[in-house]
Amino acid sequence: MSAMHIVADLKKCEGLGMCESMANDYFEVDEDEELVTVLDADPPESDRAHVYAAVQACPVLALTLEG
Repeated sequence: MSAMHIVADLKKCEGLGMCESMANDYFEVDEDEELVTVLDADPPESDRAHVYAAVQACPVLALTLEG
């Protein structure tokens, strides 16, 4: 299977934290800046479904997956 890469659009991000609450090994929201940081943009195969669900949960569509 091809690699999956997480991309965050910081212009769209509102720091709501849905992604962090669902996959805190991959996402962290800075409370001061109210923006997401992708901690690991290339999740292994074993975490892909989990990361996919977190990306899909973003209410402002600031996260996408490539690959």
